[in-house]
Amino acid sequence: MNSAVVTQLTERVTPLRLDLNSPFDDLDPLTDRVRDATVVALGSAVRHSHELCTLTHRVMRFLIDQHGFRSLALEGDEAASINLDTYVRTGEGDPLAILTGARTFWRFAEILEAVRWIRARNERHPSDQVRVVHVAEQRSEAMRQLGSGEDIERRAADSTIAWHEQTWHRIVYWGGLAHTANGLTTGGNAGSHLRDRFGSGYVSIALTFHHGSLPPQEWAGFLRAPPMDDPPADYIEALLGAVDLETYLLEIHRDWPESVREWLDSPAKTRLIGPGTHELSGASLSTWFDFVIHSQRVTPARFR
Repeated sequence: MNSAVVTQLTERVTPLRLDLNSPFDDLDPLTDRVRDATVVALGSAVRHSHELCTLTHRVMRFLIDQHGFRSLALEGDEAASINLDTYVRTGEGDPLAILTGARTFWRFAEILEAVRWIRARNERHPSDQVRVVHVAEQRSEAMRQLGSGEDIERRAADSTIAWHEQTWHRIVYWGGLAHTANGLTTGGNAGSHLRDRFGSGYVSIALTFHHGSLPPQEWAGFLRAPPMDDPPADYIEALLGAVDLETYLLEIHRDWPESVREWLDSPAKTRLIGPGTHELSGASLSTWFDFVIHSQRVTPARFR
């Protein structure tokens, strides 16, 4: 453990609040990067966590209320996105039923709360509505024929790009860390395609954790709770976990002492919970992300 890096991080990162109704001042370090961004992606290391979903929701509200973002891309289920867009615009449909029929990582009360918040905001501002990103139905069907991992990543990026070109909205992208990180060299993921298209207008925010518990997930036909041991010593979460703050924001591209800059620019490993446990490795934190939001402990998101 690099104690000098831990000390510097402890002194300079920004503590974050989990309360959705709290003021946004703790998120101010995001402002300089997001004020001119076209797409801000929030990629979670695990998508079944109450804390990481809540933090994503807080940043989504901040971007919508403070910086004029007007679309939300919920990664992974195009059909459900069409129905959710109808709901947030018109109130037609049942968002709980839509999410119940969507991908498993959408079936949580935390996602439902975010969707209902957008609907309530749209009712207050009918001439300035927030939308849910989706592709046209005929195009969606053609794109679904693409089956490889690289094609799926390209589809996610192309859908986001097409929506921006259609609406000129700035977009909050809510997804998984493996899809939103920039600079993956194998095949190219959605985040890399979006950075290629938007340059510095694409902002990549990772949400990581150190330890905790998660709801059971289906692995190989069985319902199992994923392993949540402390991360290995060479993972970034091990060092982030040594910072004595429960939840905080790390601004990667600010000025840092040499020891921290060396750590941020060195090849890194980070944990992904799937189903299954995986890792992202090879590049550096400063290549993959612009910010990291870290929660020391996670608990299960709530099924609805």
